Amino acid sequence: MRKVRLGDYIEQSTKNNRQEQYGTDLIVGVNSKGEFSEPKGNVTGVNLKPYKIVQHGDFVYNPSRLDLGSIAYREAGLCIVSHLYIIFRLNAMGKEHIDPLYLLLYLRRTEFRREVTFRNFGSQRPEFNFYDLSALIIPLPPLAKQRQAVAVYQGLKDNLAAYEQGLEDLKLTCDGFIDQLRHDLPGKRIGPYIQASDVRNVHQLEVSQVRGISTNKTLIETKANMDGVSLSNYKELAPCQFVYVADTSRRGDKVAIAYNDSDEPYLVSSIYTVFSTDKAVLLPEYLMMFFHRAEFDRYARFHSWGSARETFDWQELCDVRIPVPEVKVQRAVADIYKCYIERQRIAAELRQQLQDICPVLVRGALGEV
Repeated sequence: MRKVRLGDYIEQSTKNNRQEQYGTDLIVGVNSKGEFSEPKGNVTGVNLKPYKIVQHGDFVYNPSRLDLGSIAYREAGLCIVSHLYIIFRLNAMGKEHIDPLYLLLYLRRTEFRREVTFRNFGSQRPEFNFYDLSALIIPLPPLAKQRQAVAVYQGLKDNLAAYEQGLEDLKLTCDGFIDQLRHDLPGKRIGPYIQASDVRNVHQLEVSQVRGISTNKTLIETKANMDGVSLSNYKELAPCQFVYVADTSRRGDKVAIAYNDSDEPYLVSSIYTVFSTDKAVLLPEYLMMFFHRAEFDRYARFHSWGSARETFDWQELCDVRIPVPEVKVQRAVADIYKCYIERQRIAAELRQQLQDICPVLVRGALGEV
C-alpha cells in the first residue's frame, strides 16, 4: 500500500471576512459529531473581520478539539467560522488522487483521534495545527477503492437523513396537536394531579439500579462513585414515576427531569424529588410531553429562585399549567409522542453506527479486511 505525506495533497486557506461582506447569519461552528452547528454564544456586535470564509469543498477543524472529532467537510454553501479554526482543501494533486469524503472518513476515525492525542502529549494547551496535519504519513489506496468506501458511507448517510426527515415530520405533527389543545382548552395547574413520593429503598435495591438524570430528560447510569456508599437513604423510583432535580443553576438552562418508562424499579439520590400522576385524570406519558418542550425549561428557569443556587421547588412545579383533555385524547397524543421518542432513539443509534463504520470502510479500502 502506497504511503504519502498528507501535506503534499492539501493546502491551507486563511481568507477572512476582512471586508465584512458576510454577516452573523453565516456564522457556524463545528461540533464533535463532525457537523456544522449554530454558534452557542451571543454574536450580537461581534467583530466579523477576523472570521474565516469557508466554501464548498473545504475541511474545517478546531485545532484544540480535533482529538474529540471536531472536523467537518463543507458540502453546503458558504459560511464563516471563528479565526481559531483551521481551514484546508485538496490541492490540484490532491483532487487527482484523493476523494475528499474518503479523507473525511480517515480523519473521523477513533484511531486518528488517538493519534492526535499521542502527538499532542505533553503540551500545555494541545493544538493540532496545519503543520502537524501536513506532516502525517497516511496510506493511500487507489481512487476507485476510495470511492467504493465513500459510496457505502454516502448511502448510509442518505438513509439516515431520510429517517431524520420523517422524524421531524412526526415532531411537527405532535407539536401541532399540543398547540391545538393549548388553543382549545384552558391551562390547569398540575398540582392536584401529581403526588410526591418518598419511599427509601425498602426493597433493598442494589448499586446497579442507581440512576441519575440527564438534561436530555432521560435516566442514566449514575456517574457518582458509589464505593462504600449506603443505599438505605436512596429514594425508590417505581415504573411510571417521575424524578427531577430542583437545582437549575448549572444545567445549561434545562431542567433535569425524567420518567421511568421501564418495568424496572430504580434508586435515585435522596436530594431528588420523585412523584407520580393520577392516571385516571393525567397520563404520565402525556405530562412528559410537556416536560420535553423548550418552553417548560424556560418557564422553570424563570420561576427558579435563589442567589448562588437557584431552585425550581415542588410548589413551583405544582403551579405549572397545561391543557388536560379527557384521557383518551391524552393517550392518542401521547402515542404519537412515544413513537417520536422511539424513532429519535433509533436515529441516535444510526448516527453512532455511521460513526463506527468509518474505520471499517477505511480498512476495507486499504485491503485490511
